[in-house]
Amino acid sequence: MSVKKCLGQRSLLSKILPWILLGWSIFSPIPLPAAANSLLAQKQSPSKTQACDCDSSLTKESSDFDIDSHWLTAQPAVFELSDVEPTDWAYQALRSLVKRYGVIVGNADGTFAGNRPLSRYEFAAVLAATLKKVEQSIVKDSNQQYTQQDALVLQRLQKEYKSALEDLQQRVGNTETRVTQLQENQFSTTTKLQGEQIIALSDGTDAAKTVISRSRLTFSTSFNQKDLLVTQLESGNNGGDAIDLAQKQKSNLFGTTGLLVNGGGLDYAGVNFDFQLRRLYYTFRPRPDLALTVGAKMLPRDFIDRNRYADNEAVDFSSGFFLRNPLIVQNQIDRNGGAGAALLWNPGGGKWTLRSLYIAADANQANANTTVGGLFGDRYQTSVEIEYSPSERIALRLQYTNALINNTTINAFGINTEYAINNNTGIFGRFGFGSYNGFNSAVHKELDLHPVSWAVGFGFRNLLLPGTVAGVAVGQPFLSAGVGNATQTNLEAFYNLLLSDNLSITPVLSLVANPNNDNSKGTIWQTTLRSVFSF
Repeated sequence: MSVKKCLGQRSLLSKILPWILLGWSIFSPIPLPAAANSLLAQKQSPSKTQACDCDSSLTKESSDFDIDSHWLTAQPAVFELSDVEPTDWAYQALRSLVKRYGVIVGNADGTFAGNRPLSRYEFAAVLAATLKKVEQSIVKDSNQQYTQQDALVLQRLQKEYKSALEDLQQRVGNTETRVTQLQENQFSTTTKLQGEQIIALSDGTDAAKTVISRSRLTFSTSFNQKDLLVTQLESGNNGGDAIDLAQKQKSNLFGTTGLLVNGGGLDYAGVNFDFQLRRLYYTFRPRPDLALTVGAKMLPRDFIDRNRYADNEAVDFSSGFFLRNPLIVQNQIDRNGGAGAALLWNPGGGKWTLRSLYIAADANQANANTTVGGLFGDRYQTSVEIEYSPSERIALRLQYTNALINNTTINAFGINTEYAINNNTGIFGRFGFGSYNGFNSAVHKELDLHPVSWAVGFGFRNLLLPGTVAGVAVGQPFLSAGVGNATQTNLEAFYNLLLSDNLSITPVLSLVANPNNDNSKGTIWQTTLRSVFSF
């Protein structure tokens, strides 16, 4: 409203006001108060800073108006009405303050409320937020006339909507109490289901084109947020690939299910048709920096020899050789798993971490020969790993494994390292050496071997496209003079393209020269298109 209109209204009211008062005194039995109640606790003199319209700019011409003038109709208390209408002065006054002070209100678009009525609780919530914002302005700029003016408006709103504010405060207090109680007792036993389906098309030297499938369902259950029960079921189509076929044609020393080591076939190949138990173990934390695991179906790969660039056949490298050190993680234990226990200790959450495990592959077999089967008989593996990670960019792991597999005693030492050159590029490596001694009942041969294993590679993130994962690696799984007439050499490159949160496709190129350390097979070339669907 303009100043001119304000003055016109004021002149008109001054002319008709005496007649209104006379009529009131004659016909009304209710005495007219001498003056309206002030916004303040005590009487206030008319302010020279108040305007006749809350949205108007304050000027000298409008400074004679008192916002508590007796021609402003007194509003009923909030308990006397259900909603605050857009035509009410309180609605208009509060909307003006919200706009002026930039108060954030609860509407999705951040606006006040359009032209719809506000419930008493909605109005009280906006009023409470406005009070807080105006108080901040008063502290910062208390000498400004507009701040004092708005404070007077808010005092009247506080008075007339006192019960709503008190009710709101009580509701908030009750809500906070209930939230605290829920936070203290919010956790209940929960189970999370995760599914993964790998389907791969593979083609290679001296082999037919194949389709390889592997399905997994994983149930992760927690009872108190400090523990985890893992149950995993697995099935496949028993699919094979060219590399594994070449390694199986003779003694299968280095195949995916190799008797000595896993030498480089597709890690998701060779899974049986029937659903079978793949993992079953329980992890708990007696203290924050200590985790203990016991289970009937555990895999060494879950607890030692992890590496951020080469660790998951569904994400990075497909070859089992590049996923773990074949001397440290024994294939005869890891492929099918076994019963045992594992420990992880990271003192004070610092730079050092200790991991250890004991897993027996035939713990379920109660043989009369106590040296074979059972929890402490042939086949078993025990390992220790010490990790030093001075920063998130680098990690160094020193490893030792002792195993008894098929009557052969194995001792091996390993090094696992990774270094992030930058956020998108890193280098990794694994190195191992050890000894195999004794008559091996699986290969029917006396062994006295001192093999060396090594692999080195690069990992890439966001290569060409955001969200991609790529890598290339080369290595030799079992360098030993006592096995074969050559040394097997592996190379793999992949590019993982994430199509959605649940689907990825990965072209993979693999090369294996002299499979099984035998030069008669030459070089096996293999291409694979891996697709992974997960939920």
